[in-house]
Amino acid sequence: MGGVEERGFLKGSDRTGQECAAGSAPRPACLTAVPRGALAAPPAMPHFTVVPVEDKHRTEYDSVEGLSWVDYREPAAAPAAADSYDTVSSDGHGNHKENSPFLNSSEANKGGDYYDKNLALFEEELDIRPKVSSLLGKLVNYTNLTQGVKEHEEAESTDGSKKKVSKSPSMGTLMGVYLPCMQNIFGVILFLRLTWMVGMAGVLQSFLIVLLCCCCTMLTTISMSAIATNGVVPAGGSYFMISRSLGPEFGGAVGLCFYLGTTFAGAMYILGAIEILLTYIVPQAAIFHPSGAHDTSSAMLNNMRVYGTVFLILMAVVVFVGVKYVNKFASLFLACVVISILSIYAGAIKSIFDPPEFPICMLGNRTLSRDQFDVCAKTIVKDNITVGSKLWELFCHSTNLTTENCDEYFLMNNVSEIAGIPGAASGILKDNLWSNYLEKGEILEKAHHPSVDVAGQRNNLHLYVLSDIATSFMVLVGIFFPSVTGIMAGSNRSGDLKDAQKSIPVGTILAIVTTSLVYFSCVLLFGACIEGVVLRDKYGDAVNKNLVVGTLSWPSPWVIVIGSFFSTCGAGLQSLTGAPRLLQAIAKDNIIPFLWVFGHGKANGEPTWALLLTALIAELGILIASLDMVAPILSMFFLMCYLFVNLACALQTLLRTPNWRPRFKYYHWALSFLGMSICLALMFISSWYYALVAMLIAGMIYKYIEYQGAEKEWGDGIRGLSLSAARYALLRLEEGPPHTKNWRPQLLVLLKLDEDLHVKYPRLLTFASQLKAGKGLTIIGSVIQGNFLETYGEAQAAEQTIKNMMDIEKVKGFCQVVVANKVREGIAHLIQSCGLGGMKHNTVVLGWPYGWRQSEDPRSWKTFIGTVRCTTAAHLALLVPKNVAFYPSNHERYNEGNIDVWWIVHDGGMLMLLPFLLKQHKVWRKCKMRIFTVAQMDDNSIQMKKDLATFLYQLRIEAEVEVVEMHNSDISAYTYERTLMMEQRSQMLRQMRLTKTEREREAQLVKDRHSIARLESLYSDEEDEGDTVPETIQMTWTKEKCDAEKRSRGSAVGSFRDLISIKPNQSNVRRMHTAVKLNEVIVNRSHDARLVLLNMPGPPKNTDGDENYMEFLEVLTEGLERVLLVRGGGREVITIYS
Repeated sequence: MGGVEERGFLKGSDRTGQECAAGSAPRPACLTAVPRGALAAPPAMPHFTVVPVEDKHRTEYDSVEGLSWVDYREPAAAPAAADSYDTVSSDGHGNHKENSPFLNSSEANKGGDYYDKNLALFEEELDIRPKVSSLLGKLVNYTNLTQGVKEHEEAESTDGSKKKVSKSPSMGTLMGVYLPCMQNIFGVILFLRLTWMVGMAGVLQSFLIVLLCCCCTMLTTISMSAIATNGVVPAGGSYFMISRSLGPEFGGAVGLCFYLGTTFAGAMYILGAIEILLTYIVPQAAIFHPSGAHDTSSAMLNNMRVYGTVFLILMAVVVFVGVKYVNKFASLFLACVVISILSIYAGAIKSIFDPPEFPICMLGNRTLSRDQFDVCAKTIVKDNITVGSKLWELFCHSTNLTTENCDEYFLMNNVSEIAGIPGAASGILKDNLWSNYLEKGEILEKAHHPSVDVAGQRNNLHLYVLSDIATSFMVLVGIFFPSVTGIMAGSNRSGDLKDAQKSIPVGTILAIVTTSLVYFSCVLLFGACIEGVVLRDKYGDAVNKNLVVGTLSWPSPWVIVIGSFFSTCGAGLQSLTGAPRLLQAIAKDNIIPFLWVFGHGKANGEPTWALLLTALIAELGILIASLDMVAPILSMFFLMCYLFVNLACALQTLLRTPNWRPRFKYYHWALSFLGMSICLALMFISSWYYALVAMLIAGMIYKYIEYQGAEKEWGDGIRGLSLSAARYALLRLEEGPPHTKNWRPQLLVLLKLDEDLHVKYPRLLTFASQLKAGKGLTIIGSVIQGNFLETYGEAQAAEQTIKNMMDIEKVKGFCQVVVANKVREGIAHLIQSCGLGGMKHNTVVLGWPYGWRQSEDPRSWKTFIGTVRCTTAAHLALLVPKNVAFYPSNHERYNEGNIDVWWIVHDGGMLMLLPFLLKQHKVWRKCKMRIFTVAQMDDNSIQMKKDLATFLYQLRIEAEVEVVEMHNSDISAYTYERTLMMEQRSQMLRQMRLTKTEREREAQLVKDRHSIARLESLYSDEEDEGDTVPETIQMTWTKEKCDAEKRSRGSAVGSFRDLISIKPNQSNVRRMHTAVKLNEVIVNRSHDARLVLLNMPGPPKNTDGDENYMEFLEVLTEGLERVLLVRGGGREVITIYS
């Protein structure tokens, strides 16, 4: 239903009633105006009006895939979501408001009028949880953008004010997928190199090469079909599929690989077109001519470079002027390919009963290059006189039949002529079954042909047909693979398809099956119809510079020559059209910042800058100038792309992602892994060094995107993989403590925030990053005081602040902010509940409560001591950096100095391990480590020093060792005085607090506990130790109560007098003596140390002495600039064993 409109309903019902009364309304309308069973009563049942909703523009649903972005800022601060993502905002009271992409803002603004009375239970949430009917209505109207070319054509032919209504995608499987794939797969290699491949590798190994390559593309297509049918595929094809399945890092890396592959494919097609033009159509157009007989290759390469550059510029201009022209000619180019292939089949059939005449001239078993002579004989009869032929002249350098200057091989062997195309019925197939690989410069020879094996003159080599490159199975795989690429053509047009989820799998698989059958049949036909030496002749030198495929074709070799020329030109244009669009899509995703300029183009969206870059990269391929060198390069990039398509499908299948529900059911993770393995194998088979370079490029792009921090969340499979891996690893981590060898401090850093939610002591984070150096677990915890429902927004803001500070200080870890009524309770919660499974903290880093002496309020140091007790109870280690503001930043370097360890009591070896870990960081790396231990009167200090040195040697820790002797001395007057002052101070503060409380009670002060700033500090609870004082105290004064009050007031005044005559507690004096003596020794030895680590004494068991404990710690660390108090967790953390 479209919703209830009460005002409209009342008017409508009034009107209907009047019309019924007047008899003007149609009868059914009068019947429906009154509910059944209540004809006499006034209508109580609401009327529903179904309102047709205007169809939304596609862009409003463009980002249905991204419904997970959450914005926790206040409504005023949150910007309008540009991409119609679901945005969630907090109103400060724990209530969240969402702007859903499925509701019109006008509908949402109607408030209560819009909602259905049958859904009253849900009406408060209908703006964030839309009704099923409205949701379905919007989703059904979701359409994907048509592919780039269509929009550009529309933009060119439409003025801004008057836009055409875009047609819905209408292409079917045949026109939209099958034929484009066929056109992209069949290419230059089929016409220029397949015969040569069959000649070199033999029919059997050629079958294997084709099978490997076709299996690779078929398995990739199965994976691609699964991804393409897993939801609506917007325009963008392969790049979109990979990036949304594997994440921005892999998406960017593979997208650029695919882009480079397509660009080099353009260069390869242009080189193919030039080769056909200069070798077979107009050889006289060559600009550079060979300077000598052996200089043919360099002249040809230079011709290719010049003409290739000219062709590239012309094609780039055509693409720049208008893509629509390229699109219009696509069908013509496809027709050329189809006619050329049909002519091959026609010629093969004709060769069975009437093979074409293409004789080859053989000298012994060597093949001669036919373009330099006409008659295949040593002598000819001219005017009844036998004279030397042109061939004799070439080998003997004279026409008279003298033999003194003749080539020895020429004299010893006969000249014979054999058929170049014996025909399918000749049985030549058995000779062509096996491979015949050649080295560079080797002469093409016919096996088993009669010949006398003698060495000929080297300067006559140009008269033979030579192998121009060294060949092997691996080389041929790299050269052939580009002829099976092009399987993505269908998915690239996904926006134009009527039903992409059906057309892409069916059309692509049919195209691969068709092309594979053509390749297999061509391999067989070439092997069965053409002589082996002709097959191995790459440029047709033995058959009068004819294209070898052309010699087999019917009715004329020119059919294939012209057809292949136009098809290669067309394929080059298609590559130069597709590659810039791919680069533009990557640039617009904004995952690789330096590519942003290529996202712009002409007013109609044409990617001008991207086209320019594509032309420059293609020019690099053309400067290589050799088809056989360029083919393996683009093979690498395409194989990388296919490898990741297979990986994406395998990952999604194995992870069983809830959203992984492809409509194409004939896939399996094993097939994807097989496809991935074949891709990887083919990369290294064809060229291991190109493979490494391609992987290095992809790896560098991946790390660059990761380093730049791609802020994209596409629900990709790698994130799912991370979650699965994390879960697996957490389950594998034993719940118990790790082995001593594996122990490292996993930190929980308790941070203090000020009133503005800023981190008060950021150097705590600096210290944590220096100690961890990116290893292990770091959790940054903080407590906000208050009610969770009321302070949720503040907690989110505090978390964001801490995360920003963690980024600045390069702390890799997690952040957790807890809201609690009492700070001490919040800290206890953090200590107990942070971490997950075996991944829990074992060390707490706690800031020192500065200013506790000056404050009348005891809560700050009580929170501190409470936290120390909590960590001890939880068997966690504790680190307290004192004077943390003086600790070095990450940019400072200590080029000299000492880290001093004062090992007074042994509590697990933390004191040894921490300086070692700190020295791994560049700040502390050059500091030396010194270990001091304390010897009493009855200890053998010399032996202690030896034992400690041995212990450190076994621990593999380099440090200076010193044993400090502490003699038993009498307690000094200073110590006694210090203890006395400490006790007097604590007694005085106690009295002041007591009298203050009584004054408050007498005056019946109203004290609102929640008016104090909620974020006073992490280490000070905002409540008094006892029960909180009620807002007003109602008292009934009796005579007894009045007397008691007077007595207590008198006793309070008396206790102030007692302060002067107080005697210090002996236990406190003893403790103070230790603190003073130790402090003297430490300051004496370590006053210039960069950092002093010492054992932190535990808090007293009796809580009455807590304040004194703080004083002892102050005395112990007095006069030291940087101190780290260390308290072990009750277990060994360092071992001498391997």
